[in-house]
Amino acid sequence: MLSDMSDPTGEFFDQLGRRGHERLLAQVSGVMRFDLDHEGRTDHWILAITKGDVSVSREERHADCVVRADRVLFDRITSGEVNALAAWLRNQLTCDGDLLLLRFLTKVFPGPPDAHDPRPAARFPRGRR
Repeated sequence: MLSDMSDPTGEFFDQLGRRGHERLLAQVSGVMRFDLDHEGRTDHWILAITKGDVSVSREERHADCVVRADRVLFDRITSGEVNALAAWLRNQLTCDGDLLLLRFLTKVFPGPPDAHDPRPAARFPRGRR
């Protein structure tokens, strides 16, 4: 285990690493580094993706895409409270390198905490339940 499970960012990366293969990232290959500033230091996470095969580590090394953000903001992103692309547009999160990697990764970030799965509602024609 790479993190204390009481923190959303650590839990997100741990779960992603345990999956091994993420079908939503099957078209993706590249290395992402996340530099997250927190209490005067920077935490580094590496996410290596090879056609959906995912590995996670804690190190500072070269990456195709480097994402920088405040750790508190990233906790909110990994909790589904904040949209990563919206944070990037507001310049709260920066991305150097291959921005498409960040775009693909947003597919596996959780949705808003109060969101509901639309599939049950889609099974019934409008007005019939």
